Amino acid sequence: MNLTTSSLICQWEPGPETHLPTSFTLKSFKSRGNCQTQGDAILDCVPKDGQSHCSIPRRHLLLYQNMGIWVQAENALGTSMSPQLCLDPMDVVKLEPPVLRTMDPSPEAAPPEAGCLQLCWEPWQPGLHINQKCELRHKPQRGEASWALVGPLPLEALRYELCGLLPATAYTLQIRCIRWPLPGHWSDWSPSLELRTTERAPIVRLDTWWRQRQLDPRTVQLFWKPVPLEEDSGQIQGYVVSWRPSGQAGAILPLCNTTELSCTFHLPSEAQEVALVAYNSAGTSCPTPVVFSESRGPALTRLHAMARDPHSLWVGWEPPSPWPQGYVIEWGLGPPSVSNSNKTWRMEENGSATGFLLKENIRPFQLYEITVTPLYQDTMGPSQHVYAYSQEMAPSHAPELHLKHIGKTWAQLEWVPEPPELGKSPLTHYTIFWTNAQNQSFSAILNASSRGFVLHGLEPTSLYHIHLMAASQAGATNSTVLTLMTLTPEGSELHILLGLFGLLLLLACLCGTAWLCCSPKKNLLWPSVPDPAHSSLSSWVPTIMEEDAFQLPGLGTPRITKLTVLEEDEKKPVPWESHNSSETCGLPTLVQTYVLQGDPRAASTQPQSQSGTSDQVLYGQLLGSPTSPGPGHYLRCDSTQPLLAGLTPSPKSYENLWFQASPLRTLVTPAPSQEDDCVFGPLLDFPLLQGIRVHGMEGLGSF
Repeated sequence: MNLTTSSLICQWEPGPETHLPTSFTLKSFKSRGNCQTQGDAILDCVPKDGQSHCSIPRRHLLLYQNMGIWVQAENALGTSMSPQLCLDPMDVVKLEPPVLRTMDPSPEAAPPEAGCLQLCWEPWQPGLHINQKCELRHKPQRGEASWALVGPLPLEALRYELCGLLPATAYTLQIRCIRWPLPGHWSDWSPSLELRTTERAPIVRLDTWWRQRQLDPRTVQLFWKPVPLEEDSGQIQGYVVSWRPSGQAGAILPLCNTTELSCTFHLPSEAQEVALVAYNSAGTSCPTPVVFSESRGPALTRLHAMARDPHSLWVGWEPPSPWPQGYVIEWGLGPPSVSNSNKTWRMEENGSATGFLLKENIRPFQLYEITVTPLYQDTMGPSQHVYAYSQEMAPSHAPELHLKHIGKTWAQLEWVPEPPELGKSPLTHYTIFWTNAQNQSFSAILNASSRGFVLHGLEPTSLYHIHLMAASQAGATNSTVLTLMTLTPEGSELHILLGLFGLLLLLACLCGTAWLCCSPKKNLLWPSVPDPAHSSLSSWVPTIMEEDAFQLPGLGTPRITKLTVLEEDEKKPVPWESHNSSETCGLPTLVQTYVLQGDPRAASTQPQSQSGTSDQVLYGQLLGSPTSPGPGHYLRCDSTQPLLAGLTPSPKSYENLWFQASPLRTLVTPAPSQEDDCVFGPLLDFPLLQGIRVHGMEGLGSF
């Protein structure tokens, strides 16, 4: 029942999805009992599409009288009705929420205590005549805290002071109300109100530790740690270190004001004690005295440390006698990076303790310096320190590879070993890896004392990627990658050989050209023919070898293929006088002929075109008269010149013109020679035989 609109708002759950168009109708009726008897019906209420609530106007309601209400759902498959609800509209009244406000500060009113909030609210105006109760909820804005409920609030009061909150913290608050003692529904939560609690002076204990500088003992570095004494000890805005001079009541001289947890200041010569306080806007904490005493107590013995895991260190000792009241433990990175400002410290109040596990600011694979100082009643003992590694680590760097020499199938590498590192175990070995362009990997393991390595079996003119891995017991580290390419095989030698070969070829060509130009006597383009101009007839007569003698069957004389008889001219006493005749020779009584020795059958079967072969052909000449009583003269020449039997239309340079055939296939006979022509007279026009007429006639005897 909404008193603002004076209407009864009913809402329902639609039920399971039917996947059919469904219409809902709110039905109700008036009743004077427990809705057992049905009175006047109330007009049906049809909600809008998609809504599951509907309002019955005030004019259809009868206050303080029960009424029955239900919902009817209908679709194509049928009708369904919800269970009937019987109620009095005034029993379901829902009030509107009040409005929260902060209280205005009043000069007469005392300021709120730390952790408290003062607030008020304005109730809903139409509900002022209705008795109601309210409740408040709040939560801090920081973090993900849940709501905290406070109530019921006093019925008559419209203001309230909320305490027990965190100081200097912003809160969100909401309020709601319900009709009381009559039944009804809680109103919605009011709009949120944001308020901030007042601060509280810090309630902490400050653990302190100090250290004097070696060069200047009056310069003191003071450290402290706040330890909250309550769950809500208040926020701290800063710290003040002050000194109160003796004999000056109320005089306080500040030495340091900082928001850090350490401070360095110059201690006055007469000062033996300073005070440290934490402050905020609400006040200061209780002062913590810091006494600068000398180290007069006994020291610790058997201090040792070891790594439990990469993030913790265990430090142990043997307590002195008498037992101290506590210990101060400091730890930080060891040399070469020693810095007091980066050290972590803590105070152990148990004087009988024999060790402590350090977990704060411990990083793996580092060297730490740990210092333990015993604390006594009015003094302290000397500090003892020990070095420990949180965990052994691999080398930080691997040596860088350098290329020293390179060849076609090898490469020489070298490197400079890294200097030993403090806190790192020594190297155990090196491993060198190289990969070719086909992603084939190769490796070799070397001693830790190695300074270089030669890669063998590389491919010429190939690209390789090489890196070195330095390994120790704790791990390994790779170097940067070196990329190189092997040389081309026989690069410079091949160029030199090609150059020399070219020079030799050019020199041979020049020598051959000069030899051909300067030696006209010998021509390699045709068979070798003796030069008659530079020879004698006797040099033409060869020595008959056994293999050159042709024997007739059953006879001791050579076979003669053709025989021509030269008859003497009776009128001419000179046997070699030329005569005009139609014969081929210029002499009238002599006929020159060539006798071809050999097998006549072979001569007849072989064509004349084969007479120009390179086989040796023997020529013979028989001179004399058949009527002469004496034997004839047989002259034989060892010549490789082929027979000029083939009369070609185009004579060669060494053929005589009289060998050329006429169109009538007759020999052209030259004119008769002069009187002193010999038997070789008709051949004197042959260019190669012109030199025989002068020299070489001695071998002819009486001819």
